[in-house]
Amino acid sequence: MAEKNEKLFDMFPPVSTEEWMAKINVDLKGADFNKKLVWRTNEGFNVMPFYRKEDIEGLPSVGSMPGQFPYVRGTKDNNDWLIRQQILGETAAEINANAKHAIDKGVESLGICMCDLEPADLAVVLEGIDLKKVEVNVLSCPRRAEEMAKALVDVVEKAGAADSFKGSIGFNPFKRLLKHGLDFPKDLKETALAVYEAVKPVAGLSCFAVDSFLLNNAGAYITQELGYALAWGAEWMTLMTEAGLTPCEVAKRIKFNMGISSNYFMELAKFRAARMLWAEIVKAYGAEEECCKMAVHAVTSRFNMTIYDAHVNLLRSMTETMSAALAGVDSIETLPFDLIYTTPDEFSERIARNQQHLLRDESHLNKVVDPAGGSYYIETLTTAIAEEVRKIFNEVEEKGGFYALLKAGEIQAKVNESGVKRHLDVARRKEILLGTNQYPNINEMALDKIKNDACGCGCGCKAEDGAVEALNFDRAASQFEQLRLDTERAANRPKVFMLTIGNLAMRLARAQFSGNFFGCAGYEIIDNNGFPTVKEGVEAAVKAGADVVVLCSSDDEYAEFAPEAFKELAGRAEFVVAGAPACMDDLKAQGIENFIHVRVNVLDTLVAFNAKLLK
Repeated sequence: MAEKNEKLFDMFPPVSTEEWMAKINVDLKGADFNKKLVWRTNEGFNVMPFYRKEDIEGLPSVGSMPGQFPYVRGTKDNNDWLIRQQILGETAAEINANAKHAIDKGVESLGICMCDLEPADLAVVLEGIDLKKVEVNVLSCPRRAEEMAKALVDVVEKAGAADSFKGSIGFNPFKRLLKHGLDFPKDLKETALAVYEAVKPVAGLSCFAVDSFLLNNAGAYITQELGYALAWGAEWMTLMTEAGLTPCEVAKRIKFNMGISSNYFMELAKFRAARMLWAEIVKAYGAEEECCKMAVHAVTSRFNMTIYDAHVNLLRSMTETMSAALAGVDSIETLPFDLIYTTPDEFSERIARNQQHLLRDESHLNKVVDPAGGSYYIETLTTAIAEEVRKIFNEVEEKGGFYALLKAGEIQAKVNESGVKRHLDVARRKEILLGTNQYPNINEMALDKIKNDACGCGCGCKAEDGAVEALNFDRAASQFEQLRLDTERAANRPKVFMLTIGNLAMRLARAQFSGNFFGCAGYEIIDNNGFPTVKEGVEAAVKAGADVVVLCSSDDEYAEFAPEAFKELAGRAEFVVAGAPACMDDLKAQGIENFIHVRVNVLDTLVAFNAKLLK
C-alpha cells in the first residue's frame, strides 16, 4: 500500500519566496510592489499580499495547544459559546416574561439592564429561570452595584445554584468618565472591595467589568480597543491587589465585554492576541497559569450600523459574529438589525438569535477548536496586533495607568480622534458603508420608521456635562443619514438629471457613478440612454424639472461638450461635470465650478448641494 500511495506535492517542485517575488514584479510591469500590493492598516502595521510558512516560524502565537497557557488558541478544549440576548422591558414582570421567551427560543445567556429598576426587583426578573443552566449578566448604575450584587447572590443562593451559576454584575465605575467626562462619585477602591465581598459566595459571578465595546462603538481602531481594554484590566488588577486581594482572586472576577468591528480577519486575530497578552499581564502579577484565562464576551458593533438599507446590518453583524465565534470567545451578543432606530421587535430579535444558531448549530463552528491556528495570515496578524497593542498598553502604564488617563481625558480624546478619521474616511468613501455612502436605495424613505436613536453606549444614555472630554458615539453613517433625512423633510425633493452623451462606455460608467453619488443624499435620479446633441440633452433636463444636470461623457469630449452644455443651461439648474478631466482648469476658467470624482469628499459636496437646493 505504501508503494501505491502517491504524494501529490512531490509532483511539483518547491517555489521559493524569491521566485514568487520575481514573478509578481514581472506582472506589476515596473509598478512599486509596496504601493500597489502592501496594505498599510489603520492599526499601524503593514499587511503583505501573501504569506508563507517561513513567516510564522518563531512567532509567539505558534506552538501552544488549545487550553494551554498563554491561551492564544483558546481557554478551553472546545469552541462552544453561549448565545446572549439583551432582554428589554419596562417592568420586572415584563423583563421576566421576555427572558423566558428568549430562553425558549435558544438563548443561553441573558443581559439584563437594571438601571431603572430596584435591586429587590431581581427576584421577579429571574423568577422561574433555571439559574443552574442560564447565564445571567446584570447591568446597573455603578453606584448601586453592591446592592445589586447582594440581591443577585441572594436569588442565586435561594435557587441552590451557587456552585454552578455563571454570570456577572457589570460594575463599571469608569463608564461616567467615558460617556460624560465625569469621575466616579464614591471611593473607588472601597466600593470595588465591597462589590467583591458581595459576590464572593458565588464563584462563577464576575464583577469587575472591562467594557471596551464602548470604545468600539465610538470608532476606536482594533489595536486601540484592545490596548485600552488590557490597560483597563490591569487597572483592576493593581487596584484590587493593593486592596489586599490575591492576583487569582481578582483575575477570576474580571470580565471583558468587547466589541466586534466588520474587519473580519483582524477581529479574529484580535481575540487571539487578547488572550495571549492578558495571560502575560496576569502572570506578571504573580498569578498561577490557571488564573490567567481571559473571560470574553463579544458584542457586534453599533458604530457601523445604518438606518437606511438597514437589512445590510444583518450582513455586517453576521461577519462580526463569525469572527468572534471562530476566535473562541465565551459568549456573543448579535445585535438586532433595527436597534438604532426603533425598539427591536419579535422578528428582529429572532433573526439576531438565529444568526448564531446558523453558525453554531447548522454550520458547526463550535466543533473545531481554533480553526485559524496555523494560518500564515492569521498567525502573522495575531503577532502584529499584539506588538502594536503592547505599545499602547506600555504608554498608558508609563503615564500613570488607565484611570489616570481617563481622568485627564486623554484616552477619550485619542479614541475620538480615530472616530473623526473614520468619519472622514466614510465621507471620502475610503471606508464603505453599503447602502449609505455607496449604492444607496434611492427610493427608500426612513423618516417615518425612526422611533429612537440608540446612543451606541449600551445601558443608560442620559447626558451629563463633564469635566473632561467624553466619547463621541456618533455612528459612521450618522452624517450621511442626517443629510438624507434633511432631503426627506424638504418640501421639494431635488432631481438630478444625467446628460449622457458621447463615448458609450464612459457615459454609462459616469452616469452610474453620479447616480450613486447624488443618491447618497436621497435625490431623485433621472438616468438616460444618451443624447445625440448637447442642446437636446439640456432641453430634456429642463423639461424634466431638473435641479442638477450632470454631464456624463469622456475626458477627451468634455473640452467641447462641457462649455456648450453650461452655456445652453444658462443657470436654470446646477451644472456638474462627472470626472476630473485634464481640461478641468480651463473649464473652471469658463465658470464651471462643480466636478465630482473619486477623490472628492462626497459628504461635504452633498452638504453644499443641500444648502443650495433644499427649501
